[in-house]
Amino acid sequence: QLQLVESGGGLVQPGGSLRLSCAASGSTLDWYAIGWFRQAPGKEREGVSCARQDGSRIYYADSVKGRFAISRDDAKEMMYLQMNSLQPEDTATYYCAGEPGRDINVTGMCAGAAPLDYWGQGTQVTVSS
Repeated sequence: QLQLVESGGGLVQPGGSLRLSCAASGSTLDWYAIGWFRQAPGKEREGVSCARQDGSRIYYADSVKGRFAISRDDAKEMMYLQMNSLQPEDTATYYCAGEPGRDINVTGMCAGAAPLDYWGQGTQVTVSS
């Protein structure tokens, strides 16, 4: 069973940057498509970015295109979300997730087309001056 633990959240000023990390254990990360999701208080969970197991397809929500970048280091069993030009509307709890398999529809994965089985516990990101 894949286990995921996020880190790297915190308080940052508007315009600042953060890099979220997600450590995987219990299974081999390179079998999984990966994703980052976020949920702000009173709002539905949003798929921020999802990427196929081989990186051949990457999805970004329109709200983060050009500012956020998803990456992975399978040798280290890690995935990352680099967040630049952060704005107050990016404030949320951020979760990493994994979906086993190749050729995953990452747009559907991020849209919540099907329940995902593997989630981290979340890390809080607050963008405020």
